[in-house]
Amino acid sequence: MRVLGVGLAPGFSRTNLWACWSLGLTATMVISFLPTATPYLLGGVLEVPSQAQGRVVGLLGLAAELTMILSLAWYGALADRYGRRPVVIAGFVLCALGTALFPFAGDTTVLVALRVVFALGAAALGGMFATIAVDYAREDSRGRSYGVLGVFCGLGGLLAVLVLARLPRTFESGGMSPASAARVSFLVVAAGLLIVAVVMRFALSPARASQDAARASQDPATVSQDAGRVPLTRLVREGVALFRDPGAALAYLAAFVARADLAVIAGFMSLWIVDHATRQGMSPAEALARAGLIVGIAHTMALVASPVLGWLGDRVRRQNLVIGAQLVAALSYLSTLLISDPLGSGMIVVAVLVGVGEIAGINTAGPLLAQQAPAAVRGSAFGVQALMGALGIMCVSALGGLLYDHWRPAAPFVVSGVLGLCVVVFGLVVRKRVAPNPQANGQDRRTERTPAG
Repeated sequence: MRVLGVGLAPGFSRTNLWACWSLGLTATMVISFLPTATPYLLGGVLEVPSQAQGRVVGLLGLAAELTMILSLAWYGALADRYGRRPVVIAGFVLCALGTALFPFAGDTTVLVALRVVFALGAAALGGMFATIAVDYAREDSRGRSYGVLGVFCGLGGLLAVLVLARLPRTFESGGMSPASAARVSFLVVAAGLLIVAVVMRFALSPARASQDAARASQDPATVSQDAGRVPLTRLVREGVALFRDPGAALAYLAAFVARADLAVIAGFMSLWIVDHATRQGMSPAEALARAGLIVGIAHTMALVASPVLGWLGDRVRRQNLVIGAQLVAALSYLSTLLISDPLGSGMIVVAVLVGVGEIAGINTAGPLLAQQAPAAVRGSAFGVQALMGALGIMCVSALGGLLYDHWRPAAPFVVSGVLGLCVVVFGLVVRKRVAPNPQANGQDRRTERTPAG
């Protein structure tokens, strides 16, 4: 049985797979919405002084990243023990709670606390849709499943900008004050998240992983009894212990760089263009429009390249594809050193290249980890991979931001490019030692596991 060319793993239905891809779309929408709408909220609703808004945004971002770093691996372990579906539902509920209350915060402390609540939900969702895309697909279709998921996530990002972020303006045009329009917009988004949580309750499979699918097809309520007896700390340790596997280590390191690449495009590319454009005499609105055009080109190329990379992921050795993807990404990011005028046509070419490089790194690491991680700890493994991505965002953003101010605007891209080349070198060293793990598809199951300690 196939859906959009993706072969279903035993025990899962078409509805389950469509729900997985829809989860990627809605999760990306909401994860993109709140950071995008925060600047509007600070000035128009909470009346934070303009000279303090940068500090508040930085504080909110730091709180969110630290929350995700501390929670991602644990969410993976919880998913291995109790199933993916409860973690997804909890993620939507936490995001809805944080979103609904965010525009009603009275001070910065409450704002940070609500951002932490939202980040807990975002971490749950971000760690799960990639894991579920692997669970529901056969081994020979996991690359394509990731490719289709990338398309849905890309559409979610676009919808967040084109639809959700415009809700306040829509309500304002209907006669509401800016504060009322913002609050109603956030409440509408929160209500939508709760509706999606209910839908996911019935559309996602209750099975824990592909190795439980055969059992689930006879008893849909079953969750792995093995995982239920294993302490969460052991599940987390087993996810981290996969660093000893050359293929899993390569997938983890690739995620560290790839997620940082995404942050560089979202933040520093816009900053570079707006900063240069305003110094050339453009108004802030014109500069922002130009930045939006360039960043939009990068995201569009990522959207187009995603299914192609998914198709390749099922036809070549996955470690080789990761190495090739990291090389393409590294060279595309290093090409920014050739740009002297970010308003020129050369920047459009760079946007095309970095868009492909960005999605190449993200879409190739997941299928490689899927073939190396035992099915019993797959959620933990993908939680650790998401953790590596969060660490990459923090490290590259901090170092890239420092060099942006003290060296040149291309510095964050250069940092990403150099790290990508380091991953390429590591991949070339371990490439011949990577062998698919038979336990990744539920073979050689460890049925005699006992609690640690």
